[in-house]
Amino acid sequence: MPAYVVTSDDVEKTITAFTRLDKRGDKKAMNKLAQRLQKEQPWLLQHAAAVRTEHGDAVGEAAVFYATLVWAMFDRGDQGTLPRLTQQNLTDADKIVTEALSQVEGLADKAPHERVSPELVKTQPFIYAKLAELLAEDVKEAAMTAETAGTIIKPTEVVVEAFDAALAGRRPGERQGTVVAAEKVGRNEPCPCGSGKKYKKCHGEAA
Repeated sequence: MPAYVVTSDDVEKTITAFTRLDKRGDKKAMNKLAQRLQKEQPWLLQHAAAVRTEHGDAVGEAAVFYATLVWAMFDRGDQGTLPRLTQQNLTDADKIVTEALSQVEGLADKAPHERVSPELVKTQPFIYAKLAELLAEDVKEAAMTAETAGTIIKPTEVVVEAFDAALAGRRPGERQGTVVAAEKVGRNEPCPCGSGKKYKKCHGEAA
């Protein structure tokens, strides 16, 4: 049993909030949300944006949107600040999702929103159900092509697995607010966030 399952109520509240923002065209609120995501989950954004490099802007934007949606669902339900996903969290999650999907018979013949692993769906059933519903709707209403949906479903599943593992403690992420203050870290020393970069090229840039 997973340590934390996002409820159907939190999933629906997240969708309602996003729909309201979209209908109002509230760019200020959207920018605020984007800035918070950039600050709290830089690796998550990088993971989703990487799709753009290979598949172009439209597919990249869809991947970022769905990754943001998953983050918001977990964020709404969690009582504290979500763990910051690291590159390792996402790399490990990608391996697990790849392995799980390889066990699904006839995966490529399924509709994009059905290309999921039943085993992974059990970890966060309400998030997976909503993702399937939204992707199917987007394709049906021509908001995105079936090819785009098929491209972004796996990176989105990786985000779900990474957050689920971090919250369950299987593969903990970084605790938010653990980056040491600038005056205590030399600019050329490794960044305390664990990225492997020098401080000046990582969290020191924003300091």
